[in-house]
Amino acid sequence: MTDVASNWRAVCARVAAAARRAGRDPGGVRIIAVSKTKPVEAIEAAIAAGATDIGENYVQEAAAKIGRIGTAARWHLIGHLQRNKAVRAAELFELIHTLDSVALGEALSRHALRRAQPLRVLVEINSGGEATKSGIAPVHVGPLLAALGLLPGLLIDGLMTIPPPGPTAESARRHFRGLRELRDQLRRDAPSNAPLRELSMGMSDDFEVAVEEGATMVRVGRAIFGEREA
Repeated sequence: MTDVASNWRAVCARVAAAARRAGRDPGGVRIIAVSKTKPVEAIEAAIAAGATDIGENYVQEAAAKIGRIGTAARWHLIGHLQRNKAVRAAELFELIHTLDSVALGEALSRHALRRAQPLRVLVEINSGGEATKSGIAPVHVGPLLAALGLLPGLLIDGLMTIPPPGPTAESARRHFRGLRELRDQLRRDAPSNAPLRELSMGMSDDFEVAVEEGATMVRVGRAIFGEREA
């Protein structure tokens, strides 16, 4: 049986050590415990151990879990979002990490207007140009931000990426560094609703490298909850 609490503490220690190596405040990195396929009991164990942010891949699965756990944690959508699920996503999640088109932004904007606060979103970047992954190419991000800047109800709070698989964690470093540099470049001309404060990058196999390169959010599943269930 997976010791979720022990794993959570170990991940926290590794994040803190990576932040200190980079001369950063460990408090500037938020750990999102990714609970895809995991039962409510495992999520509750993570929350009891100190997790404040839970990430889910699918709207329907998350809705069932949120219905049982409620607001004991902040909920993040980290999986691809279809437009026909935008209304439910806007209701359920504090932050959506996978905005990658004007059409999806428009759908979220319409439903975000019903909220008391703007809906926080991240633009997903396909940093490796992989045809099998969603996300937008870095060269197209500027025009997308300009279009999203015209949409009410949205706060474009940063960028997210999943680098191509590589033989070691170090293989991802150039992608993480590239995302940080892209964010810094975009900030100069970003619209007023795009503060671009967040960099969501790094998962169980490479989150320490991501922290060293400036991640403000790391999405960690297996290192906390154990192997995913089918």
